[in-house]
Amino acid sequence: MKKLRWQILVVILTLIVVGILLLTQQQPGLNPTLPQAASGGIYTEGLVGSFGRLNPILDLNNPADRDIDRLLFSGLFKFDSRGIPQADLAESWGVTPEGTIYNVTLRAEAVWHDGQPVTTQDVLFTLSLLRSQYSAYPADVRALWDEVEVTLLSDKTIKFTLAEPFVPFLDYLTFGILPKHLLENVPADQIANADFNLKPVGSGPYRFDHLVVENSQVTGVVLAASENYHGKSPFVQQIVFRYYPTAPAAMDAYQQGEVLGLSQVTTDILPAALIEKNLALYSSRLPKMSMILFNLKNTEVAFFEEKNVRRALMLGLNRQWMVDTYLHSQAIVADSPILPGTWAYYASVPHIDYDPDAAIALLKAEGYLLPADGALRAKNGQQLAFTLLYPDDEQHAKLAQSIQRDWAIIGVQVNLQAVAFDSLLNEHLIPREYQAALVELDLSRSPDPDPYPFWHQSEATGGQNYSQWDNRTASEYLEQARVLVDMDIRARLYRNFQSIFAKELPALPLFYPVYSYGVDVRMRGVQIPPLFEPSDRFNNVSDWYLVTRRALDQTIEPTTAP
Repeated sequence: MKKLRWQILVVILTLIVVGILLLTQQQPGLNPTLPQAASGGIYTEGLVGSFGRLNPILDLNNPADRDIDRLLFSGLFKFDSRGIPQADLAESWGVTPEGTIYNVTLRAEAVWHDGQPVTTQDVLFTLSLLRSQYSAYPADVRALWDEVEVTLLSDKTIKFTLAEPFVPFLDYLTFGILPKHLLENVPADQIANADFNLKPVGSGPYRFDHLVVENSQVTGVVLAASENYHGKSPFVQQIVFRYYPTAPAAMDAYQQGEVLGLSQVTTDILPAALIEKNLALYSSRLPKMSMILFNLKNTEVAFFEEKNVRRALMLGLNRQWMVDTYLHSQAIVADSPILPGTWAYYASVPHIDYDPDAAIALLKAEGYLLPADGALRAKNGQQLAFTLLYPDDEQHAKLAQSIQRDWAIIGVQVNLQAVAFDSLLNEHLIPREYQAALVELDLSRSPDPDPYPFWHQSEATGGQNYSQWDNRTASEYLEQARVLVDMDIRARLYRNFQSIFAKELPALPLFYPVYSYGVDVRMRGVQIPPLFEPSDRFNNVSDWYLVTRRALDQTIEPTTAP
């Protein structure tokens, strides 16, 4: 009887649960609904900087202009988070096996914001401006284009013929295309003063709406979602940029409810940003790298040619402490000359931790000993002492002083010399008139790594191989990697190069700086991949949304925005 009662109880409980489930299904108001992105809303961003000219040929030196231009204009290609080329205005493309001819076909549906079709005539016209001395593009980029033959095969197909194979060429096809029909009558030397720059017409996800002007100064730019964009239509219908002179001023604007986003969260406002409960912070690696270069051919510091001395110097650097103390943790300790997160990065490259004891042991093994009456290591009468040049600003001064203290602990003397940035480059690195230098390599707008200019042996004289590293095996890998089309093979070649670099350490990678961006939690769908420039934060802007609807009853839930 006891066993039977337990069975009856189980049956009753089961019937109760089933009844509750059936009752719930019969009540429409209890149906679960999932919020989905919907069209609408206004996003306002506090943009640190000032208005210049909205023209992709002229914006390279004004990040604020470039941020807006990213939304207004399209290039033939763009790159995903790993640096792999993706079609933008291009519909398809092909490369000949030898890598010298690139055929690109434009999207049939691609049009300008005024409704006119985008054609290869526009591409050719933009290139003519890019090549001119009046563009903001650097001389080396203009020189590369002077060596490329451009042929129009039709209104939608264009051919680029290179003098020799150069696989990173697709990097150079990301420039914003300009409309020929609106600018062809403007002389190249007058482009900077054209009215077009104040009311531009592009082919990007957003179109220009109007400028916000106060007291004869441009204080903002208003963009509207393009109705004829060739890609995914954005959910947010309007983006408003408001200019602020500093990051603290933009932060104050957010706290006052004037903006929903901050174009950059710098270290001076980071503490305040972290305690804002409704401000989401997004951080990503910037395309820059701080490192210490050695002049490997300077006979005054011949010990730099010994790879174990270089390794000991790396072991003696407390890089994480520098990042945490002077950069407020806004950097990632570096192990490779290739940016992490990219297709070419070798994730298994050895990491070297701070270990002064191991550094001292390695120097001793190489014969660099401390005399009984001193703290400076020497071998055969040559002391481990040299001069470290560094850019003349507060942050680099603190970093240089930290390096000096770290190396003093292992018996190495470093004399510090601050120089202006231009002087560091033109008077010391280029003529190879230095012993060691604290530098920052800027790899912006270069998704394809191509370390060739900095580390190939042929660049040691007259090129950018300022360390004058002469390693034939590493150079062969770099040679092949820039001419072979197969990306898998290229990735293996770069892996081999990074392995050699990690063993030889011709220079000491320090860290990759981090970029932080602030967006109110009401803005959803925001993602920031590894950046090749700060404006890449808008790569997935079409997925951002402020307005939602319920999946079942189609209820619209608006989100207010400044």
